Amino acid sequence: MTVNQLIFFASVTCVFAAFLLMALIMWRAHVKWSTRLNAEQSRRLALERRFAAIVDADAEALRITQAARHDAHETTTKAKSEAEERERAMEVRVSNLSAQATAMTVDLENLRRSYAEKKTIFDRLAVEVAVFDERLAFAEMGVYEPHFDFDTSEDFKSAINRVRDLQKAMISNKTAVVCPIQWTVDGSASKGKTMTERNVRLTLRAFNGECDAAVANTRWNNANAMEKRIENARNQIDKHNASNRVEITEQYFRLKLEELRLTHELREKIKQEREERAEDAKAAREEQKLIREMERAEEDEARYQRMLDKARAEAASVAGPKLDAYSQQIEILERDLAEAHAKVERARAMAEMTRTGYVYVISNVGSFGADCVKIGLTRRLEPADRIRELGDASVPFLFDTHAMIYSDDAPALERALHAEFAAQRINATNMRKEFFRVSIEEVEAAVKRLAPAAAFFRDIEAQEYRETMALRNSRLAERAAVADLVFPSAI
Repeated sequence: MTVNQLIFFASVTCVFAAFLLMALIMWRAHVKWSTRLNAEQSRRLALERRFAAIVDADAEALRITQAARHDAHETTTKAKSEAEERERAMEVRVSNLSAQATAMTVDLENLRRSYAEKKTIFDRLAVEVAVFDERLAFAEMGVYEPHFDFDTSEDFKSAINRVRDLQKAMISNKTAVVCPIQWTVDGSASKGKTMTERNVRLTLRAFNGECDAAVANTRWNNANAMEKRIENARNQIDKHNASNRVEITEQYFRLKLEELRLTHELREKIKQEREERAEDAKAAREEQKLIREMERAEEDEARYQRMLDKARAEAASVAGPKLDAYSQQIEILERDLAEAHAKVERARAMAEMTRTGYVYVISNVGSFGADCVKIGLTRRLEPADRIRELGDASVPFLFDTHAMIYSDDAPALERALHAEFAAQRINATNMRKEFFRVSIEEVEAAVKRLAPAAAFFRDIEAQEYRETMALRNSRLAERAAVADLVFPSAI
């Protein structure tokens, strides 16, 4: 065997030995790692058995989370779909409402335009009809301003007769109602003249009838309304006669207005004169009564004085028992004379000292409002002077007199009325303030019970107050340009 062969076998042996050594090492390592692997597997199995419940909970939580995400996704998708459907439905509804709003706007504009047209017609008709309404509020027509300054009612009557004579002259002269055109009927001028004359007579009858009715119904609180009524009558009659050109002349129209104003102011003057005559008559009667009482007292005083003088003269010429008799007579006469003299003095001062007097009931709605009355007493010869004095510059308006009761025991009657309304006394601390918060009807009932024969006037005229309110309302209406209190000027 050669050297090379030996070397070869030695090399192979070394390699094989190294291979066996390596195999042994690897086997040992395998055994070691197998043992450790088994131990780890046993440990893992133990841990799995130990934490199996936790693993199951995590898995369940994962499942629930995934299911919730799935449900949330489906819910979100469904909600989005429903929202889109609602949005589409809302768009359709808004579109329909917009169309309805547009239609309603058009209807509203048409309604406003129709209202404005009808309101114009209503205002015109209201003005035409208002002057015929007897219930027309005084404040709506304003305050009547006097046009004449005559001193007596006779002057007014003369002026009325003069105006009526002028009217008759204009009718006779055919200048009250005129027609500037000479009409022909069927080619006939005479027929046309007859037609025109007939229309003129009808126009005069209609216009004069309206004027007579206005004059007859004129009062202090509707004088301006009656003027408007005459003016409206002329306008309406001329309007109906526009086709035949028959018209009322301005001069005749002015004469009718003048007659109306004169008649109204005549009635006011007559009322004023009647009141003045009544006041004068009362004053004269009271003065005559006082004069008669004083004259009778003076006559008694003079008679007792003559008797006393005679007794004294006779007593100067006698003596003894007769002188004592005359002395007693003189003493009696002196006492009677003193009483007669005192009676004269009382008669002279009766207006201030007697218990007779006037108990009055007055009100002032403009100054103190409604349901407020004053119940007082005066011993003046003319009690109206006291009422006028109370209505002087200290209050803005005059008082209305509801009762003026003459009584022989005026203080007792006054106290009785005050006691009736003690609970309604406005000033409960000052008894001199004789104002009570009570209605006119309640006072009237008390007066009728305590003084049955007394006259009582329930009406509250308050002329100055109502005229003032009318003037104020008129000015406010002019500033505010308010055409009507019932309907607005526009909608």
